[in-house]
Amino acid sequence: MAADRPPLTARSVVASTLLGVEPPRLTTRILVQSGELFGIAEGTTRVALSRMVGAGELQPDGDGYRLAGRLLDRQARQSASRRADIKAWDGSWELVLVRTGGARRAADRAALRHALGSLRLAELREGVWLRPANLPADRTPEARAVADRQCLWAPRTALAPAPDPGDLWDLRAWAADARALQHEIAGLLPRFDAGDTGALGVGFVASAAVLRLLQRDPLLPPSLRPPDWPGDALRHDYDRYDAAYRAVWRDWFRRQRP
Repeated sequence: MAADRPPLTARSVVASTLLGVEPPRLTTRILVQSGELFGIAEGTTRVALSRMVGAGELQPDGDGYRLAGRLLDRQARQSASRRADIKAWDGSWELVLVRTGGARRAADRAALRHALGSLRLAELREGVWLRPANLPADRTPEARAVADRQCLWAPRTALAPAPDPGDLWDLRAWAADARALQHEIAGLLPRFDAGDTGALGVGFVASAAVLRLLQRDPLLPPSLRPPDWPGDALRHDYDRYDAAYRAVWRDWFRRQRP
């Protein structure tokens, strides 16, 4: 699984570092030192910071930067993924229909697919997306705004026969990835408990992988999950891991040059 992860760039290090702190604001010095953990030169990180400001992903803030735009929306999704905010399910489904008529630009189609995925909807067939109605209606406002421009939301309804969640999401693959990550962070945890700053680099990559996977969790009602679904267990293990990682991370930064 580690071999499938995207390579770390200055932008991905800056983004992941800020996505992991509340409030999402850090000094330039700390962001530069985050890059140095992965052998990224200071100049390269500063160029990335400038480009991210230009792209609307960061805002200058005193002696540092804070998240903005789509990265701020991504942090909200990430936080919701960690909490797994779900409601009691009454058996109804959300149903979204893509408007037809008139050509749509490829960029609009791509943005819509991304938005519907962010809303944790699955494609039943072309132009028809759905999911169990067990998530807050006001989740992911930016994605909902994109969807509202191109889609119609049908009234929540019971479906007979109800779709099989395994036909909508690749639940087996998600569960396998979750268990692999549980094993990976369990192997790293003793190093962080021992204060091993040498594990920060590999621990950072593992942490980012967990958070990406949690954002792909369809957050199904318990009655629709496969047996032994590892979502809750991964969240529990990651909370423990993240606390230990952050304690070592804070210690490492305290030791850096002023």
